[in-house]
Amino acid sequence: MPGGLLLALAATLVSSTLFVQVAPSLAFYYVGVFAAGLLLAWRFNSSRLLFSLLVLLLAHRAVDFFSVGQVHTGPGRTAVALAALLIPLNFIVFASMRERGLIIAGIAPRFGLLFLESVVFAVLCRPENSPANPPHPGEHPIPLWILLSFVAAIAVFVRRFFQTRKPIEPGFVWSVAAVFMWLQFGPVGKASDAYVATAALILAASLIETSYVLAYHDELTGIRGRRAFNEALLSLDQQYAIAIVDIDHFKKFNDTYGHDVGDQVLCMVAKRLLQVGGDGQAFRCGGEEFAIVFRSTSAKEAFEHLDSLREIIEKSTFHVRGSERRAERNAETRSDRRASEPDRRKSAKKKPASASPNQSPDRLSVTVSIGVAEPSTRYRQPEQVIQAADQALYRAKNKGRNRVELASTAPLRLAEGRRAKASRL
Repeated sequence: MPGGLLLALAATLVSSTLFVQVAPSLAFYYVGVFAAGLLLAWRFNSSRLLFSLLVLLLAHRAVDFFSVGQVHTGPGRTAVALAALLIPLNFIVFASMRERGLIIAGIAPRFGLLFLESVVFAVLCRPENSPANPPHPGEHPIPLWILLSFVAAIAVFVRRFFQTRKPIEPGFVWSVAAVFMWLQFGPVGKASDAYVATAALILAASLIETSYVLAYHDELTGIRGRRAFNEALLSLDQQYAIAIVDIDHFKKFNDTYGHDVGDQVLCMVAKRLLQVGGDGQAFRCGGEEFAIVFRSTSAKEAFEHLDSLREIIEKSTFHVRGSERRAERNAETRSDRRASEPDRRKSAKKKPASASPNQSPDRLSVTVSIGVAEPSTRYRQPEQVIQAADQALYRAKNKGRNRVELASTAPLRLAEGRRAKASRL
């Protein structure tokens, strides 16, 4: 939770006696954060971050300009209320708009929205349009009904996080919280600079964290990706085991039910791989192939965990989204193929469409084949161990699939592995 940590540090600093000493340096912090954030937004081609930072910057300067040090009456009070209303709503709008990068078609609507809001902001903050009466005793700068915009923004970003699992969504949650603390406890002065700059810093940090996640995690399944797998190999000790997992008949599964259902299969299998015992770490290496690394574990010990994992995947089923419409579309496609390619009908009927024999139109299941290997006098380097695990995987495929094979000339049964483990205990 880096965003929460940054906000906690900023709030602690603002409320401490040390704040007076660091206040002269806040201008450098403020300018540096926004400059770095805008540069990152340009470098990562993120219009969402760019315009979110611009909203923060423009709103802060507008509140400072119209308040003239007084936020409880007149234009200052209106400016605080409008900023509290518009900043969370703009964050929601930018999140809902499709990211198209920093091209004219992508930035023009956002610039138009900011221009329209700037005009409305300036008109409503004119002295004749602002309340002249001071607030009632105990009344907060932000009206209660405007607080709903903060609640709505937090709810939207929390929901988006559970959908995308990207760190930038919690970053917006903490940035909204920083904006609330700014407008509620320090609308003007050095405290406002600290809170606004921290809100911008949280957004920039969340973009960097999201880029890291995308680089080291598979975007579809959410588990670690190929780059993380390669780095994990560099930190292995002398005793370890590597398993290569492959989904059975995945290509035919894709051809039969479509690539979107194939993506569901990959996500389901990846989720089950995360449940493997023995402290195994799962990675997606590409396509339908996964890898599991067991540290300080022999191949025989990993075998037992992998066979339990294989059984869990075999018994797992999932619901196909839009199965009726997809089945109808695939039926039309198959009929077209039969009309245009009559020679392939017999060969297509010889093989099953999926790995599981008992499939229903909307409930499907798959199986996996696994090969596992460990370092030996013959296989010393991790790359050689991976090749040995691949060979064991091919042997599992040739023996009928839906099984686990050791990179060994002698077959090992699960019962034998359990007896050996029991004797060691």
